[in-house]
Amino acid sequence: MIGYRDDLDQAVRRRGLEPFYIVQPPVTPPKGRSFRRVTDMENVQEVLRAVLSAPLDEVAGVLSVHEMGVFGAAYLRQQLNLPGNADSKTALYFRDKYLQKSRLPPHIRRARCRYVTADTSFADLVNDLGEVFVIKPATGAGALRTEIIRSPEDYARALKPLPGQSDVAIVAESFIDASEVYMDGIWTDGGLRWSSMSRNHIAPLSAVKGGILAAHILDRNQHPDMFRQADAVVRQVLESLNAPDCVFHVEMFTEESGLTFGECAIRLPGALSPQVNKMTYGVDLFDAEISLALGEEITQTLDSGTPDRFYGYMLLRRSDGLTRQDFERNFVFDEIDYPSSPDAPIGPYGRFGQAIVSDPDELKLQKTIEDIVRFNELG
Repeated sequence: MIGYRDDLDQAVRRRGLEPFYIVQPPVTPPKGRSFRRVTDMENVQEVLRAVLSAPLDEVAGVLSVHEMGVFGAAYLRQQLNLPGNADSKTALYFRDKYLQKSRLPPHIRRARCRYVTADTSFADLVNDLGEVFVIKPATGAGALRTEIIRSPEDYARALKPLPGQSDVAIVAESFIDASEVYMDGIWTDGGLRWSSMSRNHIAPLSAVKGGILAAHILDRNQHPDMFRQADAVVRQVLESLNAPDCVFHVEMFTEESGLTFGECAIRLPGALSPQVNKMTYGVDLFDAEISLALGEEITQTLDSGTPDRFYGYMLLRRSDGLTRQDFERNFVFDEIDYPSSPDAPIGPYGRFGQAIVSDPDELKLQKTIEDIVRFNELG
């Protein structure tokens, strides 16, 4: 397992498997888990050395917890003759933003994208991409070190933490000012096996900057045109990129003229997306990911019909004076975790706690989530 994720760890153990973790500090698996640390989990030589030197009797498969391990996982499968996607070249097209967008056919709408170095001028990018554009790592994830650029000063600040001496480390993209939806699903034998679509309440970039990340499952009956477009975009993108059998996560922008492709990943969706998909449709993406890593057929029932209830989640931030009891007095939750200690650790996207809510009506669910987010922000 490249990276550690508590919910995936539990899923692996339910299958009777013993996980061995490759992690990058400051991440450390809980006591009792076998692991080795590397300084950079994208350094495949270091990852392979960590595995080869570990006291492992038998390796059944390898999978990555997140984006940064996708290439390394494919490389390990190749070197250790393991099942699952072993084509590390193909994996690169799901990591590098420029390679990904440049390989898509012309009719798929997307942001314009190019590599950037410290020598690339602000004026050059404005001429090419427009007055507002985005700077990000070419192989980034989770909106980390991603900045919207509106001035030369913004541009200079954004470049500072990035490796500007490389010709392929940074990309600039034209800015798309629109809300985001994403499709999570399972792709096997060159076709779309199952999918669901969710809406972000704010962009992940806004969550990195202090907002509250929240999303909910969308009702296909409420948005038939958008679902048809999304299905078509996802099929065309995954076919064009020669996607292996995988669990995937595709992000899209909802513009007036239709959906615009954002990015595509061949790994589990982040945050609580696997949980709300299972609660809504009964589809276990953790189990599907494990099956693919073991070279097994996915045998669970994959239902994408109209569910009884739709589910959504929020990554709650710490708010002085708010307690779990305050949340529960004002709202009804399917699940909520909000630590009583103000010293509890802060996770990705500022996560201090988390909550899941549901409703038979997707539009009512959206309003409930907005009310809870506002309560978390304002008290």
